Amino acid sequence: MILELNDIHTYYGESQALQGVTLSLSEGETVCLLGRNGAGKSTTLKSIIGLTPPRQGTVTWRGQDITGQPPHRIARLGIGYVPEDRRIFPGLSVRENLEVAERKGVDGDKRWSVARIFDEYPMLAELADQDGSTLSGGQQQMLAVARTLMIEPRLLLLDEPNEGLAPVIVKQIGALIDALAATTTIVFTDQSVHFALKHAQRAYILEKGVVVHEAGSAELRDDVATQQRYLSVA
Repeated sequence: MILELNDIHTYYGESQALQGVTLSLSEGETVCLLGRNGAGKSTTLKSIIGLTPPRQGTVTWRGQDITGQPPHRIARLGIGYVPEDRRIFPGLSVRENLEVAERKGVDGDKRWSVARIFDEYPMLAELADQDGSTLSGGQQQMLAVARTLMIEPRLLLLDEPNEGLAPVIVKQIGALIDALAATTTIVFTDQSVHFALKHAQRAYILEKGVVVHEAGSAELRDDVATQQRYLSVA
């Protein structure tokens, strides 16, 4: 396994958000985290990247215990994180947002450059000199993912990549996930069960900070009872 979370307990102050999350990923997998609002999906990603260090349990990355390490060190190990709010650097152009993140991968490899980003994503090339903070939501999401690719991640964490985006942009994000899955292990959260199961191989369902179900996407797609039990908003 490339990533393992074992009995993760994470808090915000004295409020416990995760109550023993355990999950694992093999290299090359694309996995989605599902659950109602407040189930612990985003906190799970933040616990991996070190933004909300677990008080109990372990996060193991490629055989190394990274529990509680600061986010910048975890990123240097090959884990990229795209937060829900994107956090585009204001005052910097699209090109500069990319350049500021550029570095070699943990193994010294260099797969992504500004030139390749612009070649793969022409929309960003057209906006190269525009202030990143002035882009539309969909454009900012594409830039946030592209900026994270510049750190050469082996694992990409995407928190609600479709939040607030128009359907046509959601399709583009889905295509982006599918393309990146050929070379990168991916974990993403999403409120849309249909989207998540279309673009992930496996799914974990969280409820009240605990993993309550794990299944292959095809199996969960046909499991209406489980969807209604854990994912219905009614």
